[in-house]
Amino acid sequence: MPQDLTVGYLLQQLQNLDPNLRVRIAVNPDFPFAHFLGTNLVINDGLVYLVEDGQEGYLPTAVSDRLSWA
Repeated sequence: MPQDLTVGYLLQQLQNLDPNLRVRIAVNPDFPFAHFLGTNLVINDGLVYLVEDGQEGYLPTAVSDRLSWA
């Protein structure tokens, strides 16, 4: 996966998924939490910013394991 994620790469990764799946952001391997993704996007200086919209709770252990954060 590229460090600078592009819209095209993100679309490619999501295109075959169930469109009803909910989206969360996995944050901070030392204190892993799941965060909601906001519905607003901000575009500035050639970058798209996805907005975090609050913390849901601890990241499930299975997700931490898959990310090698355990």
